Amino acid sequence: MKIVLGSDHRGYATKERLKSYLGELGHQVIDCGTQSDDSTDYPDYAVPACLKVARQEANRGILLCGSGIGMTITANKVAGIRAALCHDELTAEMSRRHNDANVLCLAADLLGEELIRRMVDVWLTTPFDGGRHARRVRKMMAAEQYLLPAAETVPGEGALPPPAKAKPGKPK
Repeated sequence: MKIVLGSDHRGYATKERLKSYLGELGHQVIDCGTQSDDSTDYPDYAVPACLKVARQEANRGILLCGSGIGMTITANKVAGIRAALCHDELTAEMSRRHNDANVLCLAADLLGEELIRRMVDVWLTTPFDGGRHARRVRKMMAAEQYLLPAAETVPGEGALPPPAKAKPGKPK
């Protein structure tokens, strides 16, 4: 399986250990960074990693930050992504079984290495149940029609444009 990884500085050390573990299991790993524990912004790594999953350049993605929350919120802004913040083997399993999650988000500050390995093993080997869950996933993905147009640049590939300035004149 081709798996893309991304982390901010809080998830960096865990990402590096996970990268080695996934390699030992025979998976191809794409590392979207960060490459150090210097302070950085999680969207700069979540978006490029999720784009690889959405564009089918990777089968699945795993994102790490301190709490996992920022990565999860950011990941779910990318069309085609179903990111799940999981805290144990059961939530990892159910994210695959019922939601067909294609991105696993993990709290590097809150989970031990052995638990993360068990969660990743379960998440990578659990199939999607389909059936009534497929209908729900289709409805979930249909909500993407309400997305606003994306910025012209992708974090990590260039600065986001500044917010639009109000035009001078009388308020309406």
